[in-house]
Amino acid sequence: MANTGFCAFCCRRKWVKRDWAIATVAITVIIAAVITVILFYTVFSDSRNRKTSSPTFAPPSAGDFVPLTLLQSAKATGAFCLDGSLPGYHFQKGFGSGSSNWLLHIEGGGWCNSIESCNSRKGTSLGSSNYMEHQVQFSGILSQDPSQNPDFYNWNKVKLRYCDGASFAGHPESEFKALLTGCSAGGLATFIHCDDFRDQLPKDATVKCLADAGYFLDEPDILGNRTMLAFYRDVLQLQGVAKSLQQDCVGRMEPVKCIFPQEIIKNVKTPFFVVNPAYDSWQIENILVPIGSDPQGYWSSCRLSIKKCDATQIKRLQGYRDAMLKALSMFQRNEEGGMFINSCFSHCQTSYSAWHSPNSPRINNKTMAESVGDWYFNRKESKLIDCPYPCNPTCNNDDYTSSVLSAAV
Repeated sequence: MANTGFCAFCCRRKWVKRDWAIATVAITVIIAAVITVILFYTVFSDSRNRKTSSPTFAPPSAGDFVPLTLLQSAKATGAFCLDGSLPGYHFQKGFGSGSSNWLLHIEGGGWCNSIESCNSRKGTSLGSSNYMEHQVQFSGILSQDPSQNPDFYNWNKVKLRYCDGASFAGHPESEFKALLTGCSAGGLATFIHCDDFRDQLPKDATVKCLADAGYFLDEPDILGNRTMLAFYRDVLQLQGVAKSLQQDCVGRMEPVKCIFPQEIIKNVKTPFFVVNPAYDSWQIENILVPIGSDPQGYWSSCRLSIKKCDATQIKRLQGYRDAMLKALSMFQRNEEGGMFINSCFSHCQTSYSAWHSPNSPRINNKTMAESVGDWYFNRKESKLIDCPYPCNPTCNNDDYTSSVLSAAV
């Protein structure tokens, strides 16, 4: 039986951050990263064909908006959004020393686990390009402002929009660097398809992957129920997702466990960086204290703002942090891996000012952008784990209590 309570909660209120709204179909999460390769080759080919006699490219101002492009070639392969519209992406051309390098960012979305909840997404930007913004502003890791994005500001950048699609491929012929990133559900897709992405690119290319707020845990909620495990089980049954997961894992354990990054990362061969808050606000709200697990409302404020937690609740949150660090302990020994695990109550961070600004959260006085740059360009080892809450004064902890109150009015 579908976990309708979880879906109902996901649709209960408007999310403050668009890219982690639980609203889209599960097939998008699993297959959208294959579209990453599709769009990469399409845009890469287009950019080569659009070359002019001028060897330079003037960068637009940092505040420019990037238009939506629909993938016309999808008609030939049947790669459509959930409602039958064409999939889309936003492309910003690189310049200078970054003109041959590529950063692809998978938009966050989420999951549905029943026909009804999936159908409800057709009337949103997460199920139809008809509802997608015609322009979006690139910020954080997508920014062209070197003060906000010092290492990747002048790269070619593609933001992939979530809907539904199917696979096709191409073969670029130039040497380049590439970084596949994703936030929330897009972060999970990055875990799942990182090696597939790398395998499609030239062997001499520098290819790495970064997941932001995608390290979802298989942890019991406050009542001892494994809500997220049950939810993902419904997703796998509805969408046939097991075929997209690592088959050696599926052969060793219940397939649903293989969708959790703790299992996926064991077999990822491509260099990988994990950005995740130890007190992930989405996970606290949906995995540790999901709707229905707190009928008396004891957690009603704490689950939305860590500043409103009492000592007993903080102790429980510290236990969740311990579980995340334990789940990351094997990956921490990976010589090619990197991590930035801060003690903030937040979710996606790389697409916003948290990435690199005067107000960014820091660990050992380093921002996420500096840490990722050190790792990507092999400047130094970059595995940073923050001290427990509330030790880090640079955290700008999320507070969703006001948004819930306004939605109820």
